[in-house]
Amino acid sequence: MKPATTSAFDLPDHLAAKADPALIAADERHFDAITTTLRRTITDLTHRLDTARTRAGGTGREVLERDQEIRRLTTRLRTLNRFGLDLCLGHIVHTHDPRPLYIGRLGLTDEEGHRLLIDWRSPAAEPFFAATHATPMGLESRRRYRWNHGHVTDYWDEVFTDDAIQGHAALDDQSAFIAELGTHRSPRMRDVLSTIQADQDAIIRAGSEGALVVDGGPGTGKTVVALHRTAHLLYSDPRLGHHRGGVLFIGPHRPYLAYIADILPGLGEEGVQTCTLNDLVPEGADALPETDPNIAHLKSTARMIEAIEPAVRFYERPPEQTTTLTTDHHELTIDASHWAHAYAALDPATPHNEAREEILDHLLQLLTEHHPDPELTTAHLRAALPANPEPLEILARAWPLLEPTDLVNDLWTVPAYLRLCAPWLTTEQIHTLQRDPDHPWTTQDLPLLDAARRRLGDPETARETRRRKARETAERERMSLVIDDLIASDHDGEGLMTMLHGQDLRNSLVDHTTPQHNTPDRLTGPFAHIVVDEAQEPTDAQWRMLLARCPSRSLTIVGDRAQARHGFTETWHERLRRVGLDRVHLTHLSINYRTPREVMTEAEPVIRAALPDANVPTSIRAAGIPITHGPTTDLKPLLDTWKTHNTEGTACVIGDPTLPDTPRVRSLPPHLVKGLEFDLVVLIDPHRFGDDVQGAVDRYVAMTRATRRLVILTTP
Repeated sequence: MKPATTSAFDLPDHLAAKADPALIAADERHFDAITTTLRRTITDLTHRLDTARTRAGGTGREVLERDQEIRRLTTRLRTLNRFGLDLCLGHIVHTHDPRPLYIGRLGLTDEEGHRLLIDWRSPAAEPFFAATHATPMGLESRRRYRWNHGHVTDYWDEVFTDDAIQGHAALDDQSAFIAELGTHRSPRMRDVLSTIQADQDAIIRAGSEGALVVDGGPGTGKTVVALHRTAHLLYSDPRLGHHRGGVLFIGPHRPYLAYIADILPGLGEEGVQTCTLNDLVPEGADALPETDPNIAHLKSTARMIEAIEPAVRFYERPPEQTTTLTTDHHELTIDASHWAHAYAALDPATPHNEAREEILDHLLQLLTEHHPDPELTTAHLRAALPANPEPLEILARAWPLLEPTDLVNDLWTVPAYLRLCAPWLTTEQIHTLQRDPDHPWTTQDLPLLDAARRRLGDPETARETRRRKARETAERERMSLVIDDLIASDHDGEGLMTMLHGQDLRNSLVDHTTPQHNTPDRLTGPFAHIVVDEAQEPTDAQWRMLLARCPSRSLTIVGDRAQARHGFTETWHERLRRVGLDRVHLTHLSINYRTPREVMTEAEPVIRAALPDANVPTSIRAAGIPITHGPTTDLKPLLDTWKTHNTEGTACVIGDPTLPDTPRVRSLPPHLVKGLEFDLVVLIDPHRFGDDVQGAVDRYVAMTRATRRLVILTTP
């Protein structure tokens, strides 16, 4: 047994050569400095956080700034406490400077202002990830650490000049990465920041203008790139900060979101909204896929979204009735021309359910402007409305508050309404789309529900606006009484009392900052940037749902055309141009870092039989474990043996819905394994996944989840 050590290095016996003080003494001294500074920094941040939390309220801006400071301090403290000394990823040495530059998950400076760690996202840290022998970027050497429970259990050196060979114990430039690829998987995605490769880093550090497409096959690190690019953009681009809208990250399904849950917090970014496409709409929680392919196709087109606008306009026709509004001293006539003018003055951007109050304001303003009595105000007319309910009743009938679910449901249950709103549909298509009113929502309905909700707005917003205006009116009347009393008590008529005769100062004394109680949905946007993983899957209608949340059109689009379950015959440019994206930059990842060559040799013919031009990546490693075939009766003994011989790692059985989940063995259908990875993958009757493109894609995706071993079992 090895003796206990206080060193940051805890190398196993077979790596004793790497423990030579000549190789690690400089690191030890630097780690001591980091440890000292970490303790001081954590103490200081804790004190500042306690002070901020006990600070008095102040003005609205002061409260906002205090909350932002608390959030910033909390995030940094959590990162420091989570990692400790293993914040350090490694170091680089430049040819012009023999002093190592240490790269960290975040920047760290000691009391004298010396940089102990350079944030991995800074330009100075780029060579740590991007330097290659072909393009060394001025480096002499690079060292990467493997950490385990706060100790270095291995490290790897890479040299870029002949003079740098001396003083390094490991000269295999791929050893660090290959070693990481062979480690066991866990229920959560492993942290791989220190082993990001040059091709991945180039994409991570690309700018945020327009749409960046990252096209890559299984195992190329698309998800790693998407996550780390998210953290890098938030660090490097001030236009994407949380106060500017922040970043939305879209994943393909719930198991995927659970799998990646630790990565962004581990990179110091806790404010990114992560969800699936279904999560964007309240009805998505219970929505199921449409079983009829014809209905699914019709609803998934971008043009179907266009039916929402005429569906709403149907309920926005000016009244033609004539009525009266009576006050204590006036009787005003409201005819069709008044209604028409009030409707015409409406801001087109105002959502339907929030516009009724705006129409009423325009109507009352119009009545006062054309009335001969200059003393008549809109406040007088609004105060008279409770005693004159007919104008409000007419407006309510002509401009009813609508629910998005009712609006969309009417499209599918009233043929004449659908024909009016979607005149391009044939009679047969209209008949195909009809359903029972109580039919459950499908995933294909969600983009229409989302478009309807955006066009209609929240009825509660209109009610809150009306309540706020009533509060302000009451406050203004109360303040007027106070001011009149103050003026009456002023005997010389000078100073502030004279100023109070002015209406502007009277209004400024009214409190307009009463907080609103309705909380907006955080997923409605707008967002400054959206990241879409497995982006080969969204339909045109779903893309419209995403773009409605991203007016900047700044997106990271990550996917593989060969993994599209419903086919992807176009180019990325053609697909994205059709949905409204014209600034598209395409990048490729072609190296498979995850999937062993043995597995890819078995999987490649599966996908090429259906998609001959599939972008199948090249695996860089072999696991040395052949693919196993057998009967399904082998499943239980197979899993028992695997668990006995593997105390770490995870397995997944794909295609057996009767098998329950356990902490280390998942049971999932093929459509829920995208983006995941497991040491052992067992496919049950993969031929039953289907004979079409979807079946081939499901088999290909399922097979390529394996990082070590693949077993295929069939029913005898």
